[in-house]
Amino acid sequence: MPAARTVDAPPQPLTFLSEDEALFQSTVRQFAQEQIRPYVREMDEAGVFRSDILTQFFQMGLMGIEIPEELGGQGGSFFQAVLAVEELSAVDPAAGVIVDVQNTLSINALLRWASPEQKTRYLPRLAANTVAAYALSEAGSGSDAFAMATRAEDRGDHFLLTGRKLWITNAAEAGIFLLFANARPETGYKGITAFLIEREFPGFRVGKKEDKLGIRASSTCELILDNCRIARENMLGQVGEGYKIAMETLNEGRIAIGAQMIGLARAALEYAVAYAKQRKQFGKTIGEFQGVQFELAKMATEIEAARLLVYNAARLKDAGRPFQTEAAMAKYFASEIAEKAASKAIEVHGGVGFTKDYPVEKLYRDAKIGRIYEGTSNIQLLTIAKKLLGK
Repeated sequence: MPAARTVDAPPQPLTFLSEDEALFQSTVRQFAQEQIRPYVREMDEAGVFRSDILTQFFQMGLMGIEIPEELGGQGGSFFQAVLAVEELSAVDPAAGVIVDVQNTLSINALLRWASPEQKTRYLPRLAANTVAAYALSEAGSGSDAFAMATRAEDRGDHFLLTGRKLWITNAAEAGIFLLFANARPETGYKGITAFLIEREFPGFRVGKKEDKLGIRASSTCELILDNCRIARENMLGQVGEGYKIAMETLNEGRIAIGAQMIGLARAALEYAVAYAKQRKQFGKTIGEFQGVQFELAKMATEIEAARLLVYNAARLKDAGRPFQTEAAMAKYFASEIAEKAASKAIEVHGGVGFTKDYPVEKLYRDAKIGRIYEGTSNIQLLTIAKKLLGK
């Protein structure tokens, strides 16, 4: 059976949290421990996130953290969204990414780029009961996200969209999709345009659901557009502004992915510490061996460093200051540390860590995606290097 864990997380630098933030954090932590943890293994094996837990996300306000109160949201901060992603991910990284995509990508894009009419139409739904998805990637456009083949033919009062999107998080549950297509392909990335698509629109459908290695309870599907008619008022921003919209939202989303990876790494450390206190070899617990102690100490130090990078980037974003480089650093380092921590946790557990009887093997599977989605580790390094070299 899995080793017991305490509810409280490891000590954190509370000077970085206001009283309200600390209360919010503890509330989400308790919810995750009590309402999500009992179903983590079941959801992972089924590859389906429980609809009743998703409903509770809405009831708690976790799906509309930054949406203004007058539009049905919580009127919270980006930093609170990051805290929520971290706490949920410490129990199930699949839960964390659902809230991440809803808040830091989809809602953030609408808050910044939507017209007053679009905000009034969509934000209350996103706060109340509608899941959002962010549709950028395609088969031929991964790290080169703007080599997209999806086309938007301008017909005056409407557009006709044709193409396919792949690896779209939240797609199985989503009712609203922020989707990018090229309305002027002859201009390259300068023709990319963002659209708000509702699931019921004719010519649009959700296709194959991926059978994934990790974060299996989080849905990842393809989207198919076959002459999907989109009214001009459903264009987000202007024609050709899609590139800027995507870049700005991805920079924000990367901070939250860093938070997801912190939560995952924290869970790996907690499980490793609990097991090291319990498992005996040569007449004493393995936690009494200096070799194990040193590995746990290094894990804790690296996780704390990653947390501070993520928190700093989130604070910069909320303060309206430049944060692109800091977001890249946070996402890069946190994803590297998460994979390392999950791997080390398995080693501390030994043979049982390689079985599904203990939760660390799931964390190891979940960790791999952190170095891939919302910008690979190499893309983050490229972003950091360009800043250093003034390019």
